[in-house]
Amino acid sequence: MDIHTQKILILDFGSQYTQLIARRIRESKVYSEILPYQTPLSKIKQNRPCGIILSGGPSSVYDRKAPATDTRLFELGVPILGICYGMQLITHQLGGSVARAQRREYGKADLIIDDGQSDLFKGVTDSQPTTTVWMSHGDRIEKMPAGFKVMAHTDHSPVASMAHPQRKLYALQFHPEVVHTPGGTKILQNFVYRICGCQPTWTMHSFREEAIRNIRAQVKNQKAICALSGGVDSCVAATLVHEAIGKRLTCIFVDNGLLRLNEVQQITDTLDKYFKLNVRYINSSGLFLRRLANITNPEQKRKIIGNLFIQIFESEARKLGRVAYLVQGTLYPDVIESMSVKGPSATIKTHHNVGGLPTRMKFKLVEPLRELFKDEVRLLGGELGIPGDILGRHPFPGPGLAVRVIGEVTRERLETLRQADAIVEEEIRRTGRYDSLWQAFAVLLPIKTVGVMGDERTYENVIAIRAVTSQDGMTADWAKLPPDLLGSLSNRIINEVKGVNRVVYDISSKPPSTIEWE
Repeated sequence: MDIHTQKILILDFGSQYTQLIARRIRESKVYSEILPYQTPLSKIKQNRPCGIILSGGPSSVYDRKAPATDTRLFELGVPILGICYGMQLITHQLGGSVARAQRREYGKADLIIDDGQSDLFKGVTDSQPTTTVWMSHGDRIEKMPAGFKVMAHTDHSPVASMAHPQRKLYALQFHPEVVHTPGGTKILQNFVYRICGCQPTWTMHSFREEAIRNIRAQVKNQKAICALSGGVDSCVAATLVHEAIGKRLTCIFVDNGLLRLNEVQQITDTLDKYFKLNVRYINSSGLFLRRLANITNPEQKRKIIGNLFIQIFESEARKLGRVAYLVQGTLYPDVIESMSVKGPSATIKTHHNVGGLPTRMKFKLVEPLRELFKDEVRLLGGELGIPGDILGRHPFPGPGLAVRVIGEVTRERLETLRQADAIVEEEIRRTGRYDSLWQAFAVLLPIKTVGVMGDERTYENVIAIRAVTSQDGMTADWAKLPPDLLGSLSNRIINEVKGVNRVVYDISSKPPSTIEWE
């Protein structure tokens, strides 16, 4: 069965929560996909969605350049759910009116459900008609479009939810996708199951079977090489493609000189122990460091590294005969952040395996994980039998330590960072916190500070420690590490890493910051 025959499309109007909507739908075992709000109606029809969700966004519908959708969308007969800006857009485009609220609502609010028997709110509360929701808006519905009725309200939003059940149009002023709305997942499931008629068939077992069919159909009887880094994504991608085409896949592990302390040996040992893959090991560390000399711009670093990888892969492919395909562990967040599929939102950064690739290369790409979030990749890896200690590894950027050495990349600066980063991982593992953190690592800053060591003045490097909690890397919160652990990290790094006299801790969340510094 094609697991994509049941699909919920999410049209993105620039909300920071759009990815969370997709995740909540997928967690309900229904496939969801994000498209820009300006996606042509013809393409939306081609996707044959069971339902469509209009996301929130930072605009007001009465702004001169406010994003809008084709009004014919509402005539398709497909169930539509508007969230926040999506609700206001439905109102505006179907003849209602939206205006500035006298009192804006940001944060938690008490939602009074007026129609608890409606398909959208069925089972959201027990006996009480009130539930907590998360609001984030400065506009409100002044007049509903013809045929709509109020489904719920708050003290400051007379129309916090509305619906036109006959036309299968529903709308929420609040955000059901965030954890601050306890009944939000139930509301989304009601939309997906009750209103759209979807069944929970999106599982990693079904994904695995369809992905293998798709890989075989794409590659046919040709050869492929895989960019294997030893990380979660590339190991899962390689294992999946190997299951599909067997010996016609050759994996290439490149030592680019930008890996962590002892990582080359650890990766080669892991690959030899756990995987039945055909792996070629290439040491190109000198080449990468020469090309990165005097480069300080992070985007330039990513482009240089991406181009070098492709040059090496093309060189190795010539030794194998005719190789048509390159396998990469590209994930859905990589695509979102690199290609700006988020409608009006800006590109955050290019990932070396998406936007960092040269525009002209000899390979066609095989990206079997392109639809998946990180935790889904780990579930797929378990389905493929990959050991948990490999699947539990923290994410590591494709450009490696080049984007954690802020400023110029040199052998000396890399070695300083490697020593500090190894201490961070050792201490995090020692205290049993590794598995509860999304990432924890060190960053070498491009500044020096004055210090006193052994009664002498020093002027040396600064190390920043970054530790975050997250579900998928799209949003993250800084980890509240205990003071004694932070003290231990600082003492060890300053005492054991030559050339460092100061350690700082990054307490920025994403957004507004990114997890990586570059």
